[in-house]
Amino acid sequence: MNMLNVAIFPNFQKKNALPCARQVCERLHRLGAQVYVDESYAPEFAEQDYVHYGVFSSLVYEMDIVIAIGGDGTILRCAKQMISSRALLLGINTGYLGFMASLEANELDELARLVKGDYQISRRMLLKGELYGEGKKTCFTALNDIAVSAMIGKVFEFSVYADEMLVGRYRADGMVCSTPTGSTAYALSAGGPIMEPELSCIEIALICPHSLFNRPLLLSSERKISIRHTANCERTIFLSADGEPPVAFPPNYRLDIERSKYEISLVQFRNNGFYDAVNHKLTQSIKGFPEHLSTEERT
Repeated sequence: MNMLNVAIFPNFQKKNALPCARQVCERLHRLGAQVYVDESYAPEFAEQDYVHYGVFSSLVYEMDIVIAIGGDGTILRCAKQMISSRALLLGINTGYLGFMASLEANELDELARLVKGDYQISRRMLLKGELYGEGKKTCFTALNDIAVSAMIGKVFEFSVYADEMLVGRYRADGMVCSTPTGSTAYALSAGGPIMEPELSCIEIALICPHSLFNRPLLLSSERKISIRHTANCERTIFLSADGEPPVAFPPNYRLDIERSKYEISLVQFRNNGFYDAVNHKLTQSIKGFPEHLSTEERT
């Protein structure tokens, strides 16, 4: 059997991520895997002389598996760097929610299953966004969602089209265009449904619509969705892909969103992992966040 090549993508801003990453490296080494980390983290792994280094964005194309250690945001950032690679992505949660993670930090014994091939693969669609205006095009990719908002809590007007057919004209604080994976993230907070992550569709959920009757829409993943900023005022709105820093979306620009030709493949160790996460993690929000958690730890 060929030696397993595994890259580690840790977020050391998360509590316990560093000791967890070191344990992951040690366990994988004992299991006979080759372990790689971005060269910028060499000081953190100096005592583990079996760890190999390189530039992570290049390493992913040589890996069998990539392990993201942190929270859901860490997994999303890792996935962005894996687009078009053949590597599988495994998330280990050291954050608060970790909805997308397959393992918690106290479940590292399960890593032995990677070497045995004892796991399932969940293939997740991505969204491709293209912002057009003034002869320029800016591209975005999202595993969860692409959100558009005024960023200042004010209603603005916009139109939504599917394959050039008018879906609707809206007044709202914004909208979220989500994959099934992202249905448990921002879209859920905007009132959207929970979807099985392997589904093939695109969800549109309005953020605080100025209407009693607007409801989320599910469209075929074969559609190209266009969002046009139609307000008469010159107010600039903003878009964000997977919670990344906002990008200006000025009047008379157009945002096209469609299914990407790429997918991300997540490693899962439980057949009912998605439903376990819904039942055990999303219900935590009913109880509220523990008072001792910082804002960083709650995301």
